[in-house]
Amino acid sequence: MRAAAIVPAAGLSTRMGSTTSGAARKQLLQLQGAPVFIHALRRLDACPELSGGIYLPVRPEDRQQVEQRLHEQTWRGSITVLEGGETRQDSVWRAFEQIPPDIGLIAVHDAVRPFLETELVTRVLQAAERWGAAIAAIPAMDTIKQVERASNDATRITATLPRERIVLAQTPQAFHYELLRRAFVKARAEGFYGTDESALIEHLGEPVYVVAGSPRNLKITTPADLELAEMLSASAG
Repeated sequence: MRAAAIVPAAGLSTRMGSTTSGAARKQLLQLQGAPVFIHALRRLDACPELSGGIYLPVRPEDRQQVEQRLHEQTWRGSITVLEGGETRQDSVWRAFEQIPPDIGLIAVHDAVRPFLETELVTRVLQAAERWGAAIAAIPAMDTIKQVERASNDATRITATLPRERIVLAQTPQAFHYELLRRAFVKARAEGFYGTDESALIEHLGEPVYVVAGSPRNLKITTPADLELAEMLSASAG
């Protein structure tokens, strides 16, 4: 079954301290001499299963910079840059609309996870081909507390969740083309927004299966994450 990948890269990176400055957005920050998103694309481009190409939704003001950096690289497969939306969900949908329906599987990977292992992509795609929807995830190692805000300056615990039933979602996530299309159609009709694509499948009422991810599959969200990514890159080199 042929597969394509969507790599949403249109976020504003508010947790990184950015609002509108393209230079400060996490996907554009430099890591070992290249923007973070380039590292993620290199890992995906090395996956022979992704013969349907890679689709990269970006902010309009970033498009020229992104395309320039792409042209500086040599790529095995095709990479299509397009204008993203205001939310991750909107960006992924815009990319999805560009993918021909003869592509059987759609993988989605965060542009800010630069240490993706190609073997993990293969395993997630295989699981999605078998079951329809699959994500990479790792077990929760810390005690998980459910909380609610008690006042403007205080939050209280309402429950301790069983750690053995909790996983921390990663990407890639992969889905049968038609299943993801139905999930998007339902979500858009009902005004539902999920924080990842598997949430849309859950909203559709269909099961999502979990593949063991990797602690190294770091998502760069804060300045501390970038520092850790730099250390990991240096140790790998």
